[in-house]
Amino acid sequence: MANHAWVIDQTSCIGCHACTTACKSENDVPLGVNRTWVKYVERGTFPATRRDIAVLRCNHCEEPPCVEICPTTAMFKRPDGIVDFDTGRCIGCKACLQACPYDAIYIDPQEHVAEKCNFCSHRVDQGLLPACVVVCPTESLLFGDLEDPRSRVAQVVASRPTTVRRPEQATRPNAFYLGASATALDPLAPVHADAYMWSERRRGGAKDHSAAIAALEAEAPPVRGGARVAYDAFHPEPWGWKVALYLWTKNIGAGVWALAFLAPALGLVALSRELRLAAAFASLAFIGLTTLLLVWDLKRPERFWTILIRPQRRSWLALGSFVLVGYSGLLGLWFLGTWFGADETLLLVLGAPTVVLAALASLYTAFLLAQCEARDLWQNPAVFFVLLAHMTVLGAAGLLVAAAATGGLDTIAGFARAALVGGGVLGVAALLSGEAGAGRTTANARAAGHLLVRGPFRTHFWLGGVLLAGLVPVAVAALAPAAPAALLAAGLLAAAGALWYEFGFVAAGQAVPIS
Repeated sequence: MANHAWVIDQTSCIGCHACTTACKSENDVPLGVNRTWVKYVERGTFPATRRDIAVLRCNHCEEPPCVEICPTTAMFKRPDGIVDFDTGRCIGCKACLQACPYDAIYIDPQEHVAEKCNFCSHRVDQGLLPACVVVCPTESLLFGDLEDPRSRVAQVVASRPTTVRRPEQATRPNAFYLGASATALDPLAPVHADAYMWSERRRGGAKDHSAAIAALEAEAPPVRGGARVAYDAFHPEPWGWKVALYLWTKNIGAGVWALAFLAPALGLVALSRELRLAAAFASLAFIGLTTLLLVWDLKRPERFWTILIRPQRRSWLALGSFVLVGYSGLLGLWFLGTWFGADETLLLVLGAPTVVLAALASLYTAFLLAQCEARDLWQNPAVFFVLLAHMTVLGAAGLLVAAAATGGLDTIAGFARAALVGGGVLGVAALLSGEAGAGRTTANARAAGHLLVRGPFRTHFWLGGVLLAGLVPVAVAALAPAAPAALLAAGLLAAAGALWYEFGFVAAGQAVPIS
């Protein structure tokens, strides 16, 4: 079976951009996005300067993370090793952009679907070479079957030293570089100044904070000194405020009812029918808002339903959709049963699987973020415990609001105090040990951690995550144990702090260059 691969010879590449223009022409790639592009990096001090060149595109990995995370099988790997895409299945969720460690996928601004280099598969199927290979004037682009010992690709890989981009991601890329400089292949090595060689640099992407990373990263490699990008392609941050808000609304939707169910189920405190209904209604409303945000963030929202009829079962985006649907359905039945006075034993039996789905509704995001191979900050195991802590704190805050609205604040105060303290302590411990104190295994993770803890997102971390969502509710619970109104205020502050932290966490993960 064939296994198609690249060899990109940077010892002969002259940086002419012929490959870029041929790719655009052959595949009708719109302006502003690229399937392949050429990056220039300059290093040294005049007159001893050097320009390094790198041709960047899809790496057609043996273990492609974009395929695993795609919820609708729009990204797929062919038997011949080509990682291809089906635009008719794409919903524009941008998860594949977060999974690709090589910045190779973009959203087509006209069709609003994910696209990338696919080795010109329509040409390969006809026995032709990719367009970029045909036009390269120095034959710096080699394409062939890695399993065929007669192909130039197989011969070069077997006989000469080659490198790959970001090998720590363990994707086993099939794009091999010959004679490439570390300053060109390592996205953290050079600094992106305000202007490139021929133009101003477009702001709003992952390369805005490269100077801050260079200043903050104590373990910066020696090649960083003096290296700056002279030419590069713009890549936006795929996920924005809607995803950050979705994390917050989902934790409220999971936590409020879960605590309202567990309190009487465990014999800790009896809740009135009105309070239980208010908690269930609040959770249903926030889960509904979560679903709205998820669909709103899609580039092709009219295709959302395809996740449910042809899911890619390894994708936690697809699995999470089923969790949210299942949770909403069971919670709706529990709400109706409570409204119409169903037997308490029946409600308890119905509530048991519902509370499991409530926990999964919050925590599945940790597994989804773990599939985002491009964002090493999100790979931290502490994310799971931060989500659990925020589910508890936000659930307690929402339950206090519901109790205040139904006149049962004094009744629920003791239970809510314990939930605020438990969630606050767990959140602070997870943030300090997992984000601020843990040793990170990759340069990308260290850089993102610096940006979150010490850099431009530090107020999100310290003020939002540690102080407001953690220390404030613990302090109020300890200093004012008999003041339900103070607990309510602390819960609202904790909710605001958790939201502020989510904005910083989502942004910091995408603020590190990956190409």
